[in-house]
Amino acid sequence: MQPEKIKNKGQARLFENQYLEMLTKTHPLVIWGMYIPIIGWMLYYSVSDIGMGAWQATGIFTAGIFAWTFFEYIMHRFVFHFITENQRLRRIIYTLHGNHHEFPRDRQRLFMPPVPSLLIASLIFGIMRLIMGVTAYAFFPGFILGYLLYGSIHYAIHAWRPPFPFMKPLWRNHHLHHYQSEHRGFGVSSSLWDRIFGTFFRE
Repeated sequence: MQPEKIKNKGQARLFENQYLEMLTKTHPLVIWGMYIPIIGWMLYYSVSDIGMGAWQATGIFTAGIFAWTFFEYIMHRFVFHFITENQRLRRIIYTLHGNHHEFPRDRQRLFMPPVPSLLIASLIFGIMRLIMGVTAYAFFPGFILGYLLYGSIHYAIHAWRPPFPFMKPLWRNHHLHHYQSEHRGFGVSSSLWDRIFGTFFRE
């Protein structure tokens, strides 16, 4: 995964076809605009049609946000940094995440673009619905808000300095992940799981 040279300018070319290439890029506001109505509708549906109490829905929603942080850690550590000699898999991993390590300041690829994002989100919601039943209508919006917050923090880390002192460990953890060792610092929106699993960079 670690490129021979990290490039702080420019961006990777992922597809020769210009239309496919265009679909690999997005802006954070596009993704927020796409998911906020879904989050709002699902929460409304949870209370008005399913009959959840407001406090119950809020608790499940909050649990969804927390679940995202664990999902984020597991995906980043074991999927995006999966080690393989298979060239096709290596290409897929580069397309998903490796290009970000080579061009960490490419702001157009800090969020999953709309088409694959919706496909993956639909699959995840389907699995949650099968496992959790109607509870998924309150849990999934929290999970997606967790994703939106993760993406926004990730964007901010690569674009600006930390706005508040308490956020400095997040900035430090992620920058060291890029510029020192890709085998540590997998949490972006939270350093909790890095601390629990021993992959947080020591002071």
